[in-house]
Amino acid sequence: MIQLTEAAAKALQSAIATVPRSIAGLRLVVRSGGCAGFQYKMGLVEIPGLEDISCESHGVKILIDPSSVALISGTTVDFIDRPEGTGFSFDNPHAKSKGGCGKSCC
Repeated sequence: MIQLTEAAAKALQSAIATVPRSIAGLRLVVRSGGCAGFQYKMGLVEIPGLEDISCESHGVKILIDPSSVALISGTTVDFIDRPEGTGFSFDNPHAKSKGGCGKSCC
């Protein structure tokens, strides 16, 4: 459903390791809008939503808001670490256009 690149998985595993409490997974929510057709919200959560859909990629549990599944299915999440910027990038086959960075990104 959602794929993480190795770089994204390592960045998330590193972030999870620094949190002093138990983390259930990475929660993703997608809404229509934004420069690339979608707005992405992501965060580490201790408790999944009751209706969250879950999948796993590279050992990271991903929790998806049920209303976001159709918008994000097939997306690959990468972690970019370059001098011009660091962050997560979303390559979403459902995005109608690309943002200024050339990818569907948050």
